[in-house]
Amino acid sequence: MGVLLPLGLLSIAAVAWIMGWGILRVLAALFAAWLIVLALMLAAPAAEMRVFGGMDVRAWLAMGVLLALVLGYMAVLRKARAAAGARWGDPQGEAGHEARRTAPDPEASRDPLERYARHYVLREIGGPGQARLRDARVLLVGAGGLGAPAALYLAAAGIGRLAIADPDHVSISNLQRQIIYRSGDAGRPKTAAAAEALRALNPLVEVETLDRRITAADTSLISRFDLVLDGCDSFADRAAINATCVDAGVPLIAGAIAQWEGQVTIYDPARGAPCLACIFPEPPAPGLAPSCAEAGVVGPLPGVIGSMMALEAIKHLTGAGETLAGAMLIYDGLHGETRRIALGRRTDCPVCSGVALRPGGA
Repeated sequence: MGVLLPLGLLSIAAVAWIMGWGILRVLAALFAAWLIVLALMLAAPAAEMRVFGGMDVRAWLAMGVLLALVLGYMAVLRKARAAAGARWGDPQGEAGHEARRTAPDPEASRDPLERYARHYVLREIGGPGQARLRDARVLLVGAGGLGAPAALYLAAAGIGRLAIADPDHVSISNLQRQIIYRSGDAGRPKTAAAAEALRALNPLVEVETLDRRITAADTSLISRFDLVLDGCDSFADRAAINATCVDAGVPLIAGAIAQWEGQVTIYDPARGAPCLACIFPEPPAPGLAPSCAEAGVVGPLPGVIGSMMALEAIKHLTGAGETLAGAMLIYDGLHGETRRIALGRRTDCPVCSGVALRPGGA
């Protein structure tokens, strides 16, 4: 008999739920039934109610307090959800998603404190390092497999001025690895499509485009920048960029990929590191170093090496950690292995042997 009244309330709840009532409405019905029973208890002799329901007024009041707490909690939760929906839109509804897609806060997107918050808390970067990134001028030569991820990460990191040089146009075969582009970019100049993506990613970055190759005659152009990243796939282009950077005294971060392997290093003779000609004084024999179009390349590999290039750029510009100047990192994606080898300048290098160390160089 002691469970007769609670079972009666549960029966009411079950019927209301079957009828399609919401949880808040069901709780309200239970509370109304509880009030009716409480009124009967207070009106009838206590002995008669105990015989009828097996409970006294105190137990029934305790049950009512518990029910009231649940009902109040549900009401507060419903009110909070309605307030959140009014402010930010329904997170479960398409209207809310559309509002967030089409109506971003322009002020928030331009707030560097929020955008670069994860850099500010890094001891090796912090506010001074982020300021150096903001003031940096970086030239990215080649907006292909290596240049695409490098450009995205450099723009996201807050490089103040980022220039991209590439004479090519986007093709569908690029999309397997050049993640800065979309299918609709096919046929567009790579620099224009890349600049559009970078400005959308970070409107605080100034993006400059050069729809041409960088040659040995571009010393004055190179000298305008603090750092150059080489993502070319031609040894002749690499050699020309290396010679130009040596003449201008600008550090060069170079990456290369083929099939499953990649490598990255920093050429900087003015600060004690070798240049490209110190390591590869002669071009490879025909057929020894085929292009990606001839030999193939696994799609994520350029992302790995291009991201490493961007990381080395951030370290160099901020002074964080130890860079790959004077060393080369070789990554084997097929076997998941990395190797680091030391590199040194050659005293008889035809390109950099006459370059004197700058103050502060190694």
